[in-house]
Amino acid sequence: MNPRLQYRHELKYYMNTYQYQAVRARLRQLLERDKHAGPAGEYHIRSLYFDDIDNKALHEKLGGVRDRVKYRIRIYNRSDRVIHLEKKIKFNEYVSKVKESLTRDMYEAIVSGDCEALNVPGRPLLHELRREIQTKLLRPKVIVDYVREAYTAVTGNVRITFDKELRTGLNGIDIFDPIAPTIPAFDDNLIVFEVKYDAYLPEYIRAAVQSEGLVRQSNSKYVVCRKLLKFNSWEDQ
Repeated sequence: MNPRLQYRHELKYYMNTYQYQAVRARLRQLLERDKHAGPAGEYHIRSLYFDDIDNKALHEKLGGVRDRVKYRIRIYNRSDRVIHLEKKIKFNEYVSKVKESLTRDMYEAIVSGDCEALNVPGRPLLHELRREIQTKLLRPKVIVDYVREAYTAVTGNVRITFDKELRTGLNGIDIFDPIAPTIPAFDDNLIVFEVKYDAYLPEYIRAAVQSEGLVRQSNSKYVVCRKLLKFNSWEDQ
């Protein structure tokens, strides 16, 4: 565990529409709506996930490796106003995230294979991604697309998200392509429900979350969306 990073608990569940409606109704009375949400209380997230030549991130998740990392580029509401390069770190039962902002030009260079755009002094995450691209052949793999409804609580620094309409971009890697084809990642319209908090989860929130008999899952949007690539193959995707 890197002592310079802030680690948080992250609990994940799948839920159906009935469970979503019931849990959401309770949480809306207890928590604040996320400040980034639009008028409908939601916002769109699109991420481009990377993996190396051996598909290490994919296989480590499938194999249940305890400590692992993933790299992704993320945008919101299909806009280039905010573009983040993110490194998600899993350590035992805890998660942390490191991120750096990118310009649209930097993004375009990375996707086209020009990693020199990452050679920026004083920005270690950019240098790290550049090294991974050069030494481990890290490459864009899949677009992960969904609509997020989020709630927060100051006590415990809690953040709760309902991620809906999960879709995969198949073999496309341009997150700004307005006509990029996507298909549903689930056949039964499941919702990915996540509960994130620091040292403790307040009991009133825990009770609301557990009210519908949800079972904790070790799910990954990246893995779900990779499974739907052409021929359901892991190699060279």
